[in-house]
Formats: sequence, structure tokens, C-alpha cells
Amino acid sequence: MRKFWVVGGIGVGMAMCFVALLVVGTYSAAAGLVSSGSGGAVALAKGAVPAKFRPLVEKWGNLCPAINPALLAAQLYQESGWNPRAESPAAAQGIAQFIPGTWAGHGIDGDKDGDRDVWDPADAIPSAASYDCELAGYVKKVPGDQTDNMLAAYNAGAYRVIRSGGVPDIEETRNYVTIIRSLEKSFARPVGRVQPSQQAAGAIYFAQKKLGTKYLWGGNGTAAQGGRFDCSGLTQAAYRTVDIELPRVANDQYNAGPHPSRDELLPGDLVFFSDDLNNSRAIHHVGLYVGGGYMINAPYTGAVIRFDKIDTPDYFGATRVTKDGAAALPTALPAA
Repeated sequence: MRKFWVVGGIGVGMAMCFVALLVVGTYSAAAGLVSSGSGGAVALAKGAVPAKFRPLVEKWGNLCPAINPALLAAQLYQESGWNPRAESPAAAQGIAQFIPGTWAGHGIDGDKDGDRDVWDPADAIPSAASYDCELAGYVKKVPGDQTDNMLAAYNAGAYRVIRSGGVPDIEETRNYVTIIRSLEKSFARPVGRVQPSQQAAGAIYFAQKKLGTKYLWGGNGTAAQGGRFDCSGLTQAAYRTVDIELPRVANDQYNAGPHPSRDELLPGDLVFFSDDLNNSRAIHHVGLYVGGGYMINAPYTGAVIRFDKIDTPDYFGATRVTKDGAAALPTALPAA
């Protein structure tokens, strides 16, 4: 539920004209927002990594050239969803999901307190980075992208990467490399301008047709629910119409693509609001940006889907949804 609201004061009867003007006006400037960017160190996007883990990810994510903080964050998120007590059915443990045998051989005492604790992120996160760099060393002479080969070795073993002369033709391994590289983009602070979305117009078209519909907590728009939605149910349904499947929960939707800054927003971007402006896991609301500082959103019980301004004290940031970014998000994280 939103804590801060500035009601747009726009009647549903004016919605079609209003959204058309916003979308056309904003997209007309989109060509000027695209840039090839520049090189340099990879920085983390605002709040993408929970604040208590960010210093560890920033420090250890620069351990060797094959990794960077955003890539390390992508691996940790995909493995555990930032849960230090996560444990999989295969007995993988902790925030980095080491199995006991691998931990015994590759776990390090990251915080120098005299023990190696797989459940302690201060040991597990450094160990994940150290293991990545160790694997990168094994495959450093293999042709192809150094990081892709390291990730392939993480999934399939260094020997298979060496024998194949690169990422082996194993579906699971190729998928793993694609997933982590896609997630990496959602944890990295963009360098230059973010590419405009190709599917945004269809998502907006769906959302604008729902203006005036009553809010329903947990609503997915089903017939049994009277076609009603909550905030993330609306954005999920809007992007489903353009063949992009978002997670159901707002804070998971944040990682479905790169993060444009406030002055680079374009129609179709998801805009997020959080109880903690340094932690994406504390996001509690999402809307669909339509331009001019407004979003379409399903606000709270008793209200209807409507336009609202996005510039409120709890505004967290935005995501430009991509098909690859959405497809990379984990669907079944290990339990605590």
C-alpha cells in the first residue's frame, strides 16, 4: 500500500486523450536518449543490492577481471534471493548456495574472524567471488568471452569448457550463462542512456483500458475477481499481453531490466516505491509510467486504477523491462 499520494485529479473520461499525449510526447524525444555509453568500472544500481550486503559485493566483486559487482550480485540473487539462511533440496547452503563438498574446498574466511561459516555472508560472499576467480583462472586460455567461460565452468565444470573450446553446447549451461549475464544488467548502474523498450506501447494500451477498475488486494484480473487488480498484478498482466512474463511481486519485478534515471524515464517503464530507499527488497508499490511525471497504477483498497504523479517521498526508481531480463529472474528460490 502506498504511504504518500499526490492524486493526479484526472477523470477516467479524459484518460485516453491524456495518455496519448503523454506517450507521443515522451516517445518523440526517445531518439535523443539513446547512447552507446562508455567503458569503465561497473557500479551497482541504486538499492539493487540490500544495503547490508552492498559493501561486500562492491569489494569482492572486483577481485579479478572476470567478475564485477553487478555480476556477483546477479549470481547471489539468482542463487538465494539474498537469503543468508537459504537451503536447497540438494543441500546447497547460504546466500551463495555452496554444497558442503564445494564449501570444504573453496570456502574462505572472508572476515578474518578465524572461521569459515557458509551461513555468514561475510564469508560466503567473498568465497563466491574467490571461487569465480579460481574458475576464471582455469579457463583463462579458452577462446571467447572470459566471463561467459567462467560462468560456464561454474555450471558445467572447467574441464568441459576447456574441452569444448568455450561455452559447451549444453542447454542448461548456455541458459545459466544467459540468465546471469541478463541479470547482471539489472544490477549495474547504466553507463549512458538505456535503450528504449520495444514492447512498452502494448503494455500501456492494456493498462489504460483498465482505468476506473476497482482495486483488489491480490487481484490478478481473473473473472472470479471481477477483473480487478492490485499494483503488481496490473503491471504483470500489462506486460503479459506483449509476451513478457514478470514475477508476481513488485520487488521482484524491479530486476526485470536496466534502471533508467528519473530524467530518462520513458512510457512503459515500471516505477517503484519503497519503505527503504536503499533496498529494493523493501519495495511496496509499482506503477506503469506514461510520461509527464505520471503513472497508471492500482493504488490501494477503496481506490480505482488511475493516474498518479510519481514524484513522492517514497519514489525508489525505475526499470525498463526487457524480455531477457524478465526471463532471467528466478522462479523458485530455496527456502529459509
